Amino acid sequence: MPYDALGEFEQSLLLAIAHLGDAAYGVTIRHEIETRTGREIAVGALYTSLARLERKGYVRSTMSESMPQRGGRSRRHFTLRPSGAAALRQSRDRLSRMWDGLEPDLRRTRS
Repeated sequence: MPYDALGEFEQSLLLAIAHLGDAAYGVTIRHEIETRTGREIAVGALYTSLARLERKGYVRSTMSESMPQRGGRSRRHFTLRPSGAAALRQSRDRLSRMWDGLEPDLRRTRS
């Protein structure tokens, strides 16, 4: 089944959720991406994109119990759904086909 093409940021979000497992919520997802990519993530972009991925059916979110150390606030945890994993695999495969046949050292390409 073909899935919507994922953008780079959507891929990063889905991969971060996969890496984090049960610990995937806004703050940890943002930290995972920033740590692995060196790219700063705006909070608004993070939550807007997570909501879009949830509408597409690629992730599911649930609210945790209230956290006493956070002043009674709960966290929205994200889980990668099978369709999200399939979309990631398809995206990886598409990119892999594009890389096939290229020299490993792209510095030799002509401008």
